[in-house]
Amino acid sequence: MAECSHDCSNCKEKCSKESLLVPQNKASNVKRVIGIVSGKGGVGKSLVTSMLAVTMQRRGYKTAILDADITGPSIPKSFGLKAGSVTGSELGMFPPQTKTGIEVMSLNLLVDEETKPVVWRGPVIAGTVKQFWSDVVWNDVDYMFVDMPPGTGDVPLTVFQSLPLDGIVIVTSPQELVSMIVAKAVNMAKMMDIKVIGLVENYSYILCPDCGKVIRPYGESRIKALAEEHGTEVLAELPIDPELASLCDKGVIELFEGDYLERAADIIEKN
Repeated sequence: MAECSHDCSNCKEKCSKESLLVPQNKASNVKRVIGIVSGKGGVGKSLVTSMLAVTMQRRGYKTAILDADITGPSIPKSFGLKAGSVTGSELGMFPPQTKTGIEVMSLNLLVDEETKPVVWRGPVIAGTVKQFWSDVVWNDVDYMFVDMPPGTGDVPLTVFQSLPLDGIVIVTSPQELVSMIVAKAVNMAKMMDIKVIGLVENYSYILCPDCGKVIRPYGESRIKALAEEHGTEVLAELPIDPELASLCDKGVIELFEGDYLERAADIIEKN
């Protein structure tokens, strides 16, 4: 069946996205799937994915991360997971677990060298993402977070059509041009009939360590106006936090103590 590339909500074609969903592994039990999306690169999408998984795990939920950013996988680094750590059987591949029990599948866990580049064309990359869903034995997972590559190309389209997404979180930054980029991501979600749970703004401000003053290096945030414009919510405004960056570099993101994404977790629980 050909892939649908238009807004199905106002047409009479029998091209339901349901027919394109890929079944999960028979041994898996994933209850909810949340996509983490960005219209452009470098806004901290993988950081938000990691922090959301950690936050929900702390609330007593079993969480997992499917790293769909095949050509730029950074999730394993944040959690200190090593290349070549995936095992398998006739049932499929078994995702490694982080120190607190978060299941993770990423291409960098399958290669022998984590710095080896992935020089693949779009269809191969898209096929790999589908395999991460269908060929991996995910255990009893309450929330799976899918870290997507930026933009609206092959892989985001594959995830939107092939995985049973319960909604997406859009990660953005304060620059003025981002409003256009966010609009593209929101409009793609509407075309695919995917719910936008809310927006997370990264690099929103710096908190002075001496006086506690809030400094906004990119100017005043427009995130609230942007959320209102698109009929969604502001989930969080994340600061530039050197300590958080250091934890990611050291592979111990699970040690972060901030409450930056508590509101986001509240809203995800209610959706």
